[in-house]
Amino acid sequence: MSDMSQQLFRGKNLCKQFSSGEEKIKILHNVNISINSGEMLAIVGASGSGKTTLLQILGTLDTPDSGELLFKDKNLCSLSENELSRFRNKSVGFIFQFHHLLPEFSALENVMMPGLIAGKTKEEMTKPAIELLGQVELDHRTEHRINELSGGEQQRTALARALIMKPALLLADEPTGNLDTRAGNLVFDLIRNLCSELSLATIMVTHNRELAKRMDSTSILQDCTLMPLAE
Repeated sequence: MSDMSQQLFRGKNLCKQFSSGEEKIKILHNVNISINSGEMLAIVGASGSGKTTLLQILGTLDTPDSGELLFKDKNLCSLSENELSRFRNKSVGFIFQFHHLLPEFSALENVMMPGLIAGKTKEEMTKPAIELLGQVELDHRTEHRINELSGGEQQRTALARALIMKPALLLADEPTGNLDTRAGNLVFDLIRNLCSELSLATIMVTHNRELAKRMDSTSILQDCTLMPLAE
């Protein structure tokens, strides 16, 4: 990793455990992770190793039992729930394996939604949403409802939605996991190209080792600890 002054985001000594009856199940232990603007980091690991839990903690959707999250050296663990909500809306884009789009709305309306939630008007959000849908090759599908889109088109819509607020950090949880090879490669290529174009820091959880090899670095979550994956 580059020197600390250039780091956009880092997690320090992150720990997390869950209770199952009397038993404490350790998920993460002293996990350290850092990323710079424009960098793409893959996280791999066996099912149940805690990858999604780690991503949710990094995105402040869950809280660590101990450790720190630093965004531009601001400690996110000290923020209130309202402050964290504003941070997520403004600075973090999320893509999930299951796209979580709103089926009653069009592709365009789904992409606009984070801006509307932030208090922006429909007029303010329409043009940038249309431009983003064009960038993910969906300018011909803007008015289609979600159930009229293919799986790959739905995931590309979710990518556009994740980027509409111009976040600094993109967190992707198995974004190609439900897609066939062609659609998955298209989504990955779009993520990679947009991240480069926008200097976006990207952390992606994936089971696909071939996709992971195409990212700047890969770490493996194993035995509750994150470590660089040897070539």
